[in-house]
Amino acid sequence: MRGALGGPRVLLRRLREVMAEPVSAQERLDKIVVLIAANMVAEVCSVYVLRVDGMLELYATQGLNPEAVHLTVLGSDEGLVGLVAREAEAINLSDAQSHPSFSFRPETGEEIYHAFLGVPILRAGNTLGVMVVQNRAHRTYSEEEVEALQTTAMVLAEMIASGELSALARPGAEPAARRPLQVTGVPLSDGIALGHVVLHEPRVVIRNYIADDVQKEMKRLDTAVETLRDELDVMLSRGDVADGEHRDVLETFRMFAHDRGWLKKMQEAVMTGLTAEAAVERVESDTRARMMRQTDPYLRERLHDLDDLANRLMRKLVGAEHAPAKDALPENAILVARTMGPAALLDYDRSRLRGLVLEEGGATAHVTIVARALGIAAVGNVENATGLVDPGDAIIVDGQSGEVQVRPAADIESAYAEKARFRARRQAQYAALRDKPCVTRDGEEVQLHLNAGLLVDLPHIQETGAAGIGLFRTELQFMVAAAFPRTAEQYRLYQAVLDAAGDRPVTFRTLDVGGDKVLPYMRVVEEENPALGWRAIRLGLDRPGLLRSQMRALLRAASGRSLKMMFPMVSAIDEFDAAKALLEGELTYLRRHGHTLPERIDVGAMVEVPALLFQLDELFQRADFVSVGSNDLVQFLYAADRGNNFVADRFDAISVPVLRALRNIVRKAHAYDKPVTLCGELGSKPIGALALVALGFRALSLSPSAVGPVKSMLLELDAGAATRLMDDLLDNHAPKISVREELAAFAAEAGLTF
Repeated sequence: MRGALGGPRVLLRRLREVMAEPVSAQERLDKIVVLIAANMVAEVCSVYVLRVDGMLELYATQGLNPEAVHLTVLGSDEGLVGLVAREAEAINLSDAQSHPSFSFRPETGEEIYHAFLGVPILRAGNTLGVMVVQNRAHRTYSEEEVEALQTTAMVLAEMIASGELSALARPGAEPAARRPLQVTGVPLSDGIALGHVVLHEPRVVIRNYIADDVQKEMKRLDTAVETLRDELDVMLSRGDVADGEHRDVLETFRMFAHDRGWLKKMQEAVMTGLTAEAAVERVESDTRARMMRQTDPYLRERLHDLDDLANRLMRKLVGAEHAPAKDALPENAILVARTMGPAALLDYDRSRLRGLVLEEGGATAHVTIVARALGIAAVGNVENATGLVDPGDAIIVDGQSGEVQVRPAADIESAYAEKARFRARRQAQYAALRDKPCVTRDGEEVQLHLNAGLLVDLPHIQETGAAGIGLFRTELQFMVAAAFPRTAEQYRLYQAVLDAAGDRPVTFRTLDVGGDKVLPYMRVVEEENPALGWRAIRLGLDRPGLLRSQMRALLRAASGRSLKMMFPMVSAIDEFDAAKALLEGELTYLRRHGHTLPERIDVGAMVEVPALLFQLDELFQRADFVSVGSNDLVQFLYAADRGNNFVADRFDAISVPVLRALRNIVRKAHAYDKPVTLCGELGSKPIGALALVALGFRALSLSPSAVGPVKSMLLELDAGAATRLMDDLLDNHAPKISVREELAAFAAEAGLTF
């Protein structure tokens, strides 16, 4: 480059001195642009800062008219500066005025300059502003000069993100780095939480960006990369799953870790004068900015892999532990994470945890089930959530609407605080209904049970006045454990559940793992379509020792009491018969060894595979009861993966095909005089519960937070009128597939509370 040899390093050292000086923010910026212009032998250096209103304001310049500072403002879709901000990539031109995006501003006096180099000021992939250098001569800046300016922009990003420039801004035109944000995701767990951000995997805090010894930093980087590569090789050579990670994820990590282009970019960043960890962060931020603008889901998924790998490498360099600290949560903590398993969520102090925000995760994810059990508000599918927040930021999570407010303004915070108080009053009204029988206005009794799966769920039985536990997900104990739970551990859990329920019934679902329910200590079986693969009862029958040990624990825990057990994902009657034969074998074993058996045993099946819809006569002849798993049944009926964001919400569960299938199940159950319950998410929304009662369901199993709203609605419902409407819709060919609007209109006319 044109400056003296080692120019970028000299520039960074001088920048460090300027950043340490006790001067005002404007003086510091003015000194920075003078330094950069001198170092790069540029006649102009300017800094534009992105504002909360989306405009780019000139904050400092060397070479342009100084009176244009804080006067010149560009839209993010205007001029070359706007183009740099929008694309988050450098633009290097020998004749800027001939570019179609060039925008002439007479107050700046820049019409005499031709060469233009603009780079985005990036942090965590987010654009905070733009830095520009210009020259009169027609010239293209060298790669070294581009690299130097990008490196300087990274240091400037920290200054902007610190909030130091806010004092220079007019009200309503503050820098966007700390601006209030409203983002929307998918509601996962109902509730409103006001608190402060805790990152589940905290970003590595870089204390020193500027290297004292470049060769030393290069050696640190190379050593850390080698160590990381070796660790990944060891994990994969062991042939087991390390730290709960899937083998395919580790393979992807290894591929990126051995990518020469990735290492070369980091080495080039170090050569400009950055420390090793700052170089990793700069390359990660540049890559993140580009890939966030991709629409290809595969490329966006690779972004997450690169983020994870870069974070591992930075932890190697600064000595930070991979696992986050979970024992020092602030009051009213709101966790923000890319993704999280149920065991990780349970590790946090529940007395301080108020909410959860995830970049990934749907309504049926298992971390969602735990969030509901803990009673915390949760929102998923929030794009770039971890990049939008900093630890300690004020944040509001609305688990009902799916809205997340980051750094909210005072009026927004006040409005949500009032909404939270209103919600608390509603919850008090629901609590007052706890001991009131759930009987519709026309005298139909509807039993409301709970969905549960952990000890933390058990107090909800008394709190809600539920009729019992309609679905106890036994797999959650396996998913949160570090090793396979032994029969004795299972026995203790099942006994505690039955003790907590007292004389109320509990329906235990046998182990439902496989598919999206991966146990961290079991070898992952690669399948093209896991949801349709080796899971649930299929796995249990192929590994009978696993299923038998669970049956034995359940039978012993229910000694002298009633036991209800059901098998998941039954596709064919012979599967039910085979599972029941295993149960008979365990009963024989316990009798032979003198154990007291349950007083009564009811054995049922989950109806969630469409094939079983055509074997209902045979099923009801064998089963003591049936439970409908609407989550899986709906996804299989529509061939729409509920975990795939592109199709998960494409089909409505309150639709003619689904409702006709459900009505047929209810009618068969009544014909055989067998109990039938629905335990999917459909029943946990008042409008879904209305549809189910209209179909003839008289027992629903819900999430604990849903009991109050659903019960309040049912107490006002005329079930007979709802059934007549439903039969008319289903028998006389509804005008469209979904009948949600028709049911909502019925509810509004009847004055039902939703």
